[in-house]
Parts: sequence; structure tokens; C-alpha cells
Amino acid sequence: MRTAYSVETVRAAERALMARLPEGTLMRRAAAGLAVACGDLLRRNGRVYGARVLLLVGSGDNGGDTLHAGALLARRGAGVRALLVTPGRAHEGGLAALQAAGGTVIDRAGEAGTVDLVVDGITGIGGRGGLRPEAAALVRAVTGGHGAPVVAVDLPSGVEADTGEVRGTAVRADATVTFGALKPGLLIDPAAERAGALRLVDIGLGPELPDTPDLEALQYADVAALLPSPDAESDKYRRGVVGVVAGSERYPGAAVLAVAGALHGGAGAVRYAGARGDAVIARFPETLVSEGRPSKAGRVQAWVVGPGLGDGGAAVAAVADVLASDVPVLVDADGLRLMDPDAVRSRPAATVLTPHAGEAAALLGVAREEVEAGRLAAVRELAARFRATVLLKGSTTLVAEAGDTPVRVNPTGTSWLATAGSGDVLSGLTGSLLAAGLAPRDAASVGAYLHGLAARHASGGAPVSAQDVAAAVPAAWRDVSRG
Repeated sequence: MRTAYSVETVRAAERALMARLPEGTLMRRAAAGLAVACGDLLRRNGRVYGARVLLLVGSGDNGGDTLHAGALLARRGAGVRALLVTPGRAHEGGLAALQAAGGTVIDRAGEAGTVDLVVDGITGIGGRGGLRPEAAALVRAVTGGHGAPVVAVDLPSGVEADTGEVRGTAVRADATVTFGALKPGLLIDPAAERAGALRLVDIGLGPELPDTPDLEALQYADVAALLPSPDAESDKYRRGVVGVVAGSERYPGAAVLAVAGALHGGAGAVRYAGARGDAVIARFPETLVSEGRPSKAGRVQAWVVGPGLGDGGAAVAAVADVLASDVPVLVDADGLRLMDPDAVRSRPAATVLTPHAGEAAALLGVAREEVEAGRLAAVRELAARFRATVLLKGSTTLVAEAGDTPVRVNPTGTSWLATAGSGDVLSGLTGSLLAAGLAPRDAASVGAYLHGLAARHASGGAPVSAQDVAAAVPAAWRDVSRG
């Protein structure tokens, strides 16, 4: 499990640790780790000795980490120059160490000359609201045309550490070296896509951090431990029967794709209740089809409702009928528009909502841009408002539930999932995991993980369809199971 902690939590842990260590120990640990990471990058592109390194140095400890790391690189033979963003406010000890090691300070970006590596140490985790105009101009001047890789210190300057928001100009790094613990903004877009490759430097904070993080990301072993597996006594009911209410005359494919996700996701059986049973049976003859009310379709352990339902009265009635059931329900797509919020909040069984940014914006009564800019706040608000587990789809898919549990971020997302119908597959897949007995947060997290992994399997760097993704789910499942 990868975990991330808020700035306040990290700083409290640092204070507790520093109280027991000699002054400057944490900065030296951070600088040493940063210097090693920079050295590794320089070696991949050539060598450390003789490399030309430019430090962009702000005030405070972030600038101190940068300067001390620069001193270590200078001692290894690199030519290190420091451009002070706020002259007169640079970390005194770090600046002295750099100059003692042979590093130099320059006054303007034009003095940097040819550069092999840029180290962004402008603001760090304390920055708010994007870079100030003078710092933004400096970054543009330094990174605008030479093509040298950029390493961010702790996180790219200008992004919000706690939320992943980017409220102005921010550095776009090729790699980020962060200290002690990951910060939420390193895992959540739009900030995450500016961070590049992540490297965590252990500075000894582990024992000081709380057991419960602010954010977590499942890894192979975590997902493998959650995957349902049939035993010798299993039958289709013990494996889980998922009901699917999806599709319409206008959108018959939604029914097929949702059923595909459920079948490939390990359901013991799938009951389809809706208007497009003909299309479903033609593709998946093992599906149990019913044309009546969902509640009359037969026994299920979970329902999926909404993909491609349309707007008619029958669709409204079907959503209400499913929400009145006493089993877990996943609501997606048209179901999100047609559901009664009070019915969702009052359900005794679990509810999972799976909106994309536009649907989330409609549910919250805000602009889509507000959701995309503040994904963490949006998913938390939705979970609290609807008393449900919420899977917010997007470039970084987030899963939240009401209460104090950590938000989960899915690490397997890929841009190849931006294709029609992939959300329908995800709904069916997650519904099958609910029917198998996984807790809502686990079902949503595992569903998103397998969905992303399946898209990578199916793609191989080439375009894929939603059908391709559904068909690749078993391969993704096998990969996870084998570790």
C-alpha cells in the first residue's frame, strides 16, 4: 500500500523527530537522498562529473535541502550554479555549504549557460496559489528551450500539496524527490501529472506518522488479497449474482458492455433486467434475462443500474425499484440523474456512485471545471452528501466513503480508457465484486485497479475499445493473482 499524508501531519512528524535528533539532521538526510537521485538521473544521461546543474532556490527549508544537495553534487565534480529566487532570504547554512564545495551563485537566468539538470527548490510543500509572477518568469526562462530534465524537491513548485490543485503557474517536473512521506498532491491530478516519476526518500518519519493516512493507493499485493476466489463448495450463488439494469433502444451497447464487465469480473451469474435482452443474449447467452421490474428478476447479491438507460418513465421507475432493494447498488451514468438523493441517503444497504467529472458537477451543483481542478474535495463532498461510496472517474480515479477513512487513488489509470463504453464495463466489473461480498470501498478500488490494468493489457500502446478492455479483465486478474 502506498500512503500519502497531509502537510500538517508531515510537519508534526518532523517536529517530533527533530526534537530527538541533532539540529540539521533531517535536512542532511533529505539533501543526501536528493543528491543521490539527481546523480542517478545525471548518470543515465551521461555522468555526474562535469555535469552542469542549475538550482532554482527559494527561501526556507526547501531551498536549504536544494543547496545542501547541490553542495554534495559539486563535491562529486558537477558544476553547480544556484539562482536565488529571493536573494537575501536563502538558507544561510545551505548557501555556505554550496559555496564551500565550489558551487556558485548567479543573478540572472541568462547566466546559467548550458544546463544538464534543473533542480526546482522554489516553494516546496508550503506553497499556495501557484508561483508568483517573478518566479513563474524565472521558470519559463530556465526551462523554456534547453530540454534539460527538471527534478522537483518535495513536490513541483506551484502545486497544492494537500489537494492536487494547480491554481496558477506551476513547475512541470520530469521527476520529484519527496521526503518522509508522499503528499496527496503527488498522486492526484492535475498536480500529479506535473510530478513525473516519484522517488520517496526515507528520512526516518515512519514511526512518527499516524496509522491512518489521508490517501492510499492499492498495489498488486493489496488487490490480490482482496480478490474473491471460489472454493470447492462454491456455486453460482455463493460466487455472487449481480443484476444489471442498463441499455435502451437508443443505447443497446451499454447493456452489453455492463454485462461483459460483470461476467469477466467473476460473477457467478448475471441477471439482466431491461429492454435490450435480445442484444445481451446474442453476445452472452449465459445471461439470465428478464423484461419486467428489476425486483421481479430473481435473486441477486448486488445491482448495477444506470448505463444507457435514457430518460423515460420506465428508466425512472427502474432506478427507484433498484434503490428500494436491500442489497448493495451501484449507480452510474443516467442513473445518477434519475436517482432520488433522499432514497440514496436512506438506504440500509450500501450504495456506490460512479460519476465522471461532468456528472459529479451536476450532483454538486458546480461547474465541471471546479470538480476537475479539485478532485479530492469533490469526491469527499459527494460521499458525505449522499452517504455513499463514491468512485470519481477521471485521469486519477478516486474512491471515497463517508467518514474518516482514507480516500483511495487508483494507480493503474491510463488515457486509453477515454473511450466510449469503458465506464459501462467498469460498472459491471465493480458490481460483480460487490455481489461477491467485497465491501463497497474495496469493490470500487479493486474494480478501478483491474479496469485500468485491463486497458493496459488490451492496448499495448494502441487504441482499444471498451469490448477490448472487458475481454482483458481476466488477464489483469491473473496478473494480480500471480503477483
